[in-house]
Amino acid sequence: MNGALEKKLESVLSNIVMKLEENLDFFKTLDIEFINKNGGNSKAEIRLVNERLFFKLGKLKQELQPKELIQLIFQQGKSFDDCIVSYVERGTSITIWTEKNNVKIKYNETQAKESIPHDDVTARSNREYFVKVGEADELLREIGIISAQSKVKNDMIRKYNQIDRFVELTEGIIKQLAEGKESITILDCACGKSYLSFVLNYYIKEKLKINCFFIGLDISEQVIASSKQMAGNLGYKNMEFLQMNIQNYLPTRKIDLVISLHGCDIATDMAIAAGIRYQAEAVVVIPCCQREILNQYEYQPFKDITKHGILKARLADVLTDGIRGIILEAMGYEVSIVEYISPLDTPKNLMIRAIKQGGKNRKAYENYLELKDSLGIEPTLARLINI
Repeated sequence: MNGALEKKLESVLSNIVMKLEENLDFFKTLDIEFINKNGGNSKAEIRLVNERLFFKLGKLKQELQPKELIQLIFQQGKSFDDCIVSYVERGTSITIWTEKNNVKIKYNETQAKESIPHDDVTARSNREYFVKVGEADELLREIGIISAQSKVKNDMIRKYNQIDRFVELTEGIIKQLAEGKESITILDCACGKSYLSFVLNYYIKEKLKINCFFIGLDISEQVIASSKQMAGNLGYKNMEFLQMNIQNYLPTRKIDLVISLHGCDIATDMAIAAGIRYQAEAVVVIPCCQREILNQYEYQPFKDITKHGILKARLADVLTDGIRGIILEAMGYEVSIVEYISPLDTPKNLMIRAIKQGGKNRKAYENYLELKDSLGIEPTLARLINI
């Protein structure tokens, strides 16, 4: 390659260098083909091994720093006429090639290999999916949603609907959180098998093109080990999973969003408290099994209603989530409580969404105290955040 061509190529390759320096968690492959017009082409590759980049060309293999990439290409390609550089990261590939003393570039986004059959899940649920079969097959197969034949498993339809609906209802929040940031960090409390983290990771990075990092917490050694294995199989290097109680976690980075899907009973309170404690900009949780207040509350005006156990339990669910909302408002969050998904998919179908707006809200705090005294309750969430 001549000097004029190298100068043009250097400007374009600087974009690849920047990606390697800033987005190594998302890097997959980099291949280089050196071309002679009279034949005798040569191929090189760059791969990530144990968080280190290695350049391989024939018998030559050496560790590489991203900033050394351009010079190495020029050095190895000096006896060739042209080259093709193919860079692949999660959700995107870039092809750069020289031709007739010019440099050309092409960006390719991940495309669906096939659309979900009309008579399958889409038709049954009458909704457009955000994480689609065809586009996200590798992910959906790894987490057990689809079969080897790319069909949604019958026993996973409800789970698929739940996690995809969560993506739909949080997309706007995620875009808002990402404004002006290089990356966002999501903490998944009581992550379980981490379905939610995996689909959000896919959607945020590969569809929204936003850099992200996920932290999953759970007390179960088995589910943490499983989540680590799946992340490794998928090549999702922007995730870590820790076996520990939510209350014992001390973040090493700024937490932007706290999520929890069906954290049972006070596990949801622990997740909300973590969001408040770490000053997260948003908290989104799907509560489950609200037992605590059921065993505490009494309200004399409703005694003829709550003498029926089923009605007392249902009212306890409403009170539990309502009080969580009031406490979040008292801590400076704007709160919405919405129907998450059809009761046919899960009876635990409320979503609490909280967006940090400012300082503490005295009026909401006073409302909480009045309600607490009226019901005779001591909510775990209040204790966890010392109010």
